Amino acid sequence: METFFSSTLAVTIAEIGDKTQLLSLFLASRFTQRYAIIAGIFIATLFNHGISAWLGVWLLDMLPPHLAPWIISASFLLIALWLLIPDKHDAGPGNMEKYGALIATTVLFFLVEIGDKTQIATVVLAAKYNETFLVILGTTLGMLIANVPVVFAGSWLMDRLPLKYARWGAFTLFVAMAFITIATAVTGRAN
Repeated sequence: METFFSSTLAVTIAEIGDKTQLLSLFLASRFTQRYAIIAGIFIATLFNHGISAWLGVWLLDMLPPHLAPWIISASFLLIALWLLIPDKHDAGPGNMEKYGALIATTVLFFLVEIGDKTQIATVVLAAKYNETFLVILGTTLGMLIANVPVVFAGSWLMDRLPLKYARWGAFTLFVAMAFITIATAVTGRAN
């Protein structure tokens, strides 16, 4: 269950203030079908993070076992630093509105997630835990926890979120995960 909870928490916190949250806000302002937007977020995230988790486990198999914890820890530290940089909020729908809330949300969310912090975090989490299913479930749930309130509460919620503190909280979480990964590897070898 550690895999599931760590994945959920990491993505939930990392997602606060992310461009996909702003995309959720934008989509909620354009479409009245809230549940179609949420379904699109779910489908896009499940597909995107499914590919990412599979890639993470595959990369773990390719890494020499003695280097894997160090590379995973370094990746967590890089993600932590990346989380301190605010996103450029340039994700707009273009001409997607004509396809309806479900299709527009699914396509836009999938595209915006490519190369995003949470996608990279999913790759690293899957590599760390060597587990695809629980990482996919956790990261998808984390994405929904962070975005569903935005779909329903919209701008009211976004005006009240302390993004600076959320970034620092996410930074701290990923730094801790880096150190835990190394500590686990070192104490595992000592035993």
